[in-house]
Amino acid sequence: MTSAGPLSSDARAAAGARVVPVRHWGQWVVVAILVALAVKLVADIAAHSAVRWDVVFSRFGAQAVLEGLGMTVVLTIVSMVLGAALGVGIAIMRLSSNRLLAAFAFGFVWLFRGTPLLVQVLIWFNLSLFLPRIDLGFTTVETNAIIQPFTAAILALALNEAAYMAEIVRGGILSVDKGQAEAAGALGMTPGQTMRRIVLPQAMRSILPPTGNELVTLLKETSLVSIIGAGDLLFRSRQMGTGDFTQMEMFLVASAWYLILTSVASVIQAVIERRFDKDRAPSGLLARLLPLRGERKEVEA
Repeated sequence: MTSAGPLSSDARAAAGARVVPVRHWGQWVVVAILVALAVKLVADIAAHSAVRWDVVFSRFGAQAVLEGLGMTVVLTIVSMVLGAALGVGIAIMRLSSNRLLAAFAFGFVWLFRGTPLLVQVLIWFNLSLFLPRIDLGFTTVETNAIIQPFTAAILALALNEAAYMAEIVRGGILSVDKGQAEAAGALGMTPGQTMRRIVLPQAMRSILPPTGNELVTLLKETSLVSIIGAGDLLFRSRQMGTGDFTQMEMFLVASAWYLILTSVASVIQAVIERRFDKDRAPSGLLARLLPLRGERKEVEA
């Protein structure tokens, strides 16, 4: 006689058994404590804060703030596109069998990833101290005529981002089994075709998540270019607050916009990741926002 296995939830319900979910009382206690602390913090801020909240709300959509917001978005998109494209090239060079190319790629990553981004912004903005004139071969131009705040900001952000993207792409390429490249070579594909058609598409699963994190980080790092007056969100906000001593209020306005931008970037990241990883079932809130394509609810008889 064989022993009966554990009954399924439907079998227990059919047998009249009452299913009681496990109660995690410790978690509810922790949640209650956290909610109480949050309420107390908000009440203390409302009662004792010297911040002029009316200024925060009234200037949230000010024209200067929106102009700075637009500049921040432009800096982020242009720097991310240039950095990603250059990073792919640097990663391929780093994996090259040519030692000179690999050494150059290693030196690039070592230099731009090993120095603070703020220092890089200042060096590019003051490039004329190192190179007063740029010789283009057919003509010579003054460095200050080319290196404006926007140009310096793009150079610093894009090159710094390229160093990080090179390591992300290199890790993604190494995650692809070498047998894939060997099979492509056996089919007559060139190394370039193998990289474009076989390796990189498979490496995207490993590349996309850290790339999304880099995009969010880059959004916040654009605030560093405010030191050279690039017209970004933080620069415009600080400029507005300097005249009437409301800098802290304007910092809060800028922080709120940065939160909105990073939240939008996170949602876009989740959508793209779902498109490249359709086999993984989403969980939590993501399951409600991004359901699987063709997903069907199975009804048990």
